[in-house]
Amino acid sequence: MTAPPEAPPEVVPGVYDIPADLYHEDPVPGGSLSSTGARKLLPPSCPALFHFELGQPSVPKPHFEVGTAAHQLVLGDGPELVLVDYPDWRTNAAKEEAAAARAIGAIPLKRPDFEKVHAMADALREHPEAADLLAPGSGAAEQSLFWQDQAAGIWRRARVDWLRPDKLIDYKSTAAADLDSIQKSVHTYGYHMQAAWYLDGARELGLVPTGSEFVFIFQEKTEPYLVTVVTLDPVALRFGHDRNREAIDIYAYCRATGHWPAYSDRPTTISLPSWVERQYLEEIS
Repeated sequence: MTAPPEAPPEVVPGVYDIPADLYHEDPVPGGSLSSTGARKLLPPSCPALFHFELGQPSVPKPHFEVGTAAHQLVLGDGPELVLVDYPDWRTNAAKEEAAAARAIGAIPLKRPDFEKVHAMADALREHPEAADLLAPGSGAAEQSLFWQDQAAGIWRRARVDWLRPDKLIDYKSTAAADLDSIQKSVHTYGYHMQAAWYLDGARELGLVPTGSEFVFIFQEKTEPYLVTVVTLDPVALRFGHDRNREAIDIYAYCRATGHWPAYSDRPTTISLPSWVERQYLEEIS
């Protein structure tokens, strides 16, 4: 393992209240690894894709803007919301207003979406547990954590939706907030890795005590905008921690060697999906 680098003068381990774009641009000289990046290093992605995307400019994704707008209203921190009051985005006037809003870092929304995100925020405030977790004064929104991984000699970073002295809160808008759908989302999107990653940073920096929870607030994006609050069990967090260590080691190796492998560096023999094999064996038996 390489020795941990000295903290650069521009960034020292700690918690920073900085804009989202600065966080995502990665202010650490030489680079740092985020939870999103860690997940990008592992299958079904690969280091080559991770490395390629490092050099790509950030492009606004309109289909994510409703979720980002809901974040802004729920957490009380984020880009300005701008009502673009046209039936759709096809007219030149609507396109120009939307482009002008994005140019200043704001989020343009048509009236249905503008009203939707306000209704989502109202519904969340009526949920006793979620409202208590995000109560004004109980924490700070959109806090950026930077710390050094002593084992691998790299910088790590995380951006916490709501940082309290006793726990970390993450708000996610979703299509379905029933428990089965949430369980699938946790696995599909690696939220167990995110939870373990953020807890690592908060504990390393002394922001929360040992044993503190990472709490997810899931809210549906359709009426009546139902809310579900969940935490992950110890097995899920341990699995997330182990996957994170795998990604950290890959990142450290790739940085040291300059080699960012694709899905496979050599010809590989594969089989059919297991369900196809089972079906075939049933047919011939």
